[in-house]
Amino acid sequence: MFSIIHGLKNYNQQAIQAARYIGQGFLVTLDHMNRLPTTIQYPYEKLIPSERFRGRIHFEFDKCIACEVCVRVCPINLPVVDWELKKTIKKKQLKKYSIDFGVCIFCEYELSTYNRHELNYDQIALGRLPISIIEDSTIENISNLTSLPKGKIERHIYSQNITNIVN
Repeated sequence: MFSIIHGLKNYNQQAIQAARYIGQGFLVTLDHMNRLPTTIQYPYEKLIPSERFRGRIHFEFDKCIACEVCVRVCPINLPVVDWELKKTIKKKQLKKYSIDFGVCIFCEYELSTYNRHELNYDQIALGRLPISIIEDSTIENISNLTSLPKGKIERHIYSQNITNIVN
């Protein structure tokens, strides 16, 4: 008789413990229902990166004049410019240009002062949106940053360095 009572007592304790676990799982589910989705529908929704986001540097090989200004202003002398002098046209011709992005500190010295050269931030690599996409009413811009003001977002002060490479 005592074994039956003891068995019912264990059964009730296990049932209460199972109900607690189910309740905890349900509370976690309810907590996640109040959050914004972590994924975005990419072609129609795009994240707006912060102003200080450091993306990839874009280089246009055909337009480089091999003046080596980027090498001189780089604090760690990182860009490697290999050129040869064409005596017939009396100009330098670029043979090779490379930057090791594993070492690059993304200081923007090459971009900020010498914007007439062909180093700039790649708009798509940066994740920045072209104006045509920002003004498109069918595409929704999503920002997960709480510090952005409501309404229209001002353009970044270095936006003249960003090029549109959509072909």
